[in-house]
Amino acid sequence: MDASRDAKRTAGTGQAITDRLRPIAMIVILDIAAPLAAYSLLRSAGMTAVTALLLSGVFPAVHVAIDIIRHRRLDVVGALVLAGILAGTVLGLISHSTRPVQIEGSVPTVVFGAGCVGSLLTRRPLMYSFALQFLGPDTAKGREMTRLWEYEGYRRVWRTITAVWGVSFLIEAGLRVAIVYNTSPGTALAISNITPFIWLAALSAWTVAHGTHQKKKGERLGFVASEILARDAEPPTEG
Repeated sequence: MDASRDAKRTAGTGQAITDRLRPIAMIVILDIAAPLAAYSLLRSAGMTAVTALLLSGVFPAVHVAIDIIRHRRLDVVGALVLAGILAGTVLGLISHSTRPVQIEGSVPTVVFGAGCVGSLLTRRPLMYSFALQFLGPDTAKGREMTRLWEYEGYRRVWRTITAVWGVSFLIEAGLRVAIVYNTSPGTALAISNITPFIWLAALSAWTVAHGTHQKKKGERLGFVASEILARDAEPPTEG
């Protein structure tokens, strides 16, 4: 009985690990390794840099298509990626230059960064809305997020996170454009394909650290407030 339960638990853990690693593997293969390998092979075969870049851009598009088939919907990020690829392809074919093709990767980044910054003027910042949709508004964590939104401190945390993500993505897009205009097409392709994931990992780590710090800060403030209230509630001692 115990052996059967342990086997099921082990199988469940293995499946969970596989489910977490699959998206990472897809990114590494289709968004980084395959485009770089395809560009190198196509250039070695005598194709122009523009043609090689256009054809290597098929792999990220395939990644988006796979996500659409799996989830049966096109999310915002996927739509932005496809729009960027289409824009870069059209401009590359018209201008016969590699730069518009490579800059297409910055289009979704600029749109997302601008969306984050612009959402600071709305009722709810973009990162809060994304997090709520990711967790699910009807889940326990989603309901907790909705409940906490009434507190100013909680709203301030999400506005800070959204502002940092928005400005960081705009900076990252600017860096990628600078790289495209100051390096060779092959070098720019390699750096531009890897940089977004490094940037995303750094921002995610900061977000977790910032959220943890603010949570602990809130717990400390709550403890101090409760101590003050308890002290004030005590009857005065007779001297």
